[in-house]
Amino acid sequence: MTSTAKSSWSSTRHPGAAAAALAVVAALVAGCGSSDNTSDDPLAEDQAAGGKVVVGSNNFAESILLADIYGEALKAKGIEVEYRPNIGSRETTYGLLENGTITVLPEYNGSLLAYLDPEATQESADAVNAAVKTKLANELTLLESSPAEDKDSVSVNAETAEKYGLTAESTLDDLKDIAPEMVIGGSPEFQTRQQGLPGLEAEYGLKFKSFKALDAGGPLTQAALTNNTVQAADIFTTDPTIKKEGFVVLQDPKNLFGFANVTPLVYKSGLSQDGVDALNAVSAKLDTVTLLELDAQVQLENKDPLDVAKEWLAGAGLD
Repeated sequence: MTSTAKSSWSSTRHPGAAAAALAVVAALVAGCGSSDNTSDDPLAEDQAAGGKVVVGSNNFAESILLADIYGEALKAKGIEVEYRPNIGSRETTYGLLENGTITVLPEYNGSLLAYLDPEATQESADAVNAAVKTKLANELTLLESSPAEDKDSVSVNAETAEKYGLTAESTLDDLKDIAPEMVIGGSPEFQTRQQGLPGLEAEYGLKFKSFKALDAGGPLTQAALTNNTVQAADIFTTDPTIKKEGFVVLQDPKNLFGFANVTPLVYKSGLSQDGVDALNAVSAKLDTVTLLELDAQVQLENKDPLDVAKEWLAGAGLD
């Protein structure tokens, strides 16, 4: 199917930057002029920077963890790295990338496309990346996407999974006969948007017993699913609650929820070919199951994200 890029994974997927944070970065933006580089080759050797690479992150835990993974992978190649963590929302970080204040930022391809072109459709991860590249500022490019995705899903709680024999290999098609017995929860807009109940009915024939308005994959939704107030809910695919509570994420073979592959967004002239190769190697190794496990270590076990990043890179042979 073709999915319109309007899921919960927008720039408001996680709490946005406060006005104070915007004021802080505004000074950085004002002090940096945009590059005049308009080369068609984002990896041209004469664009490669020999200096420090600035790795930024948005203001939520997973972005900070991913930035640490990127930064440490670059350091392993002898590249000097400076971290600018927890900056704010996409509205802020995109501008800092465009003028070269930030060199590298972890992004989500479908969410970035929705930001750049709210009416864009999503047919495949490759098509999404191609569309993003046509919309990006000339100074920026995407590197290779990882299989890891943090996006909307319909997940069921452990009790429901056991009752109906649902596993991590089960798909949304497997709910067709049992959905009328289930209450599903999510944000209020999940009831009316295409990437919600209308799409679930149109693409998979799912008609639930009822809908309970909660929040966008946050604590209200997590609690309702945990205590069985709802049996299914819109939960993001790398939410550590999945691991903690034994939720089962149902596969979406028709890609109703679009794409949200973790992808490095970079300032072209600020990264050498060695840096590009290092980040592409990270993408090749990082999948959704792995990212969920790493998120759980940070958010549930309270481990330092930098330590988690270093440990994973060592285990993956990328240190």
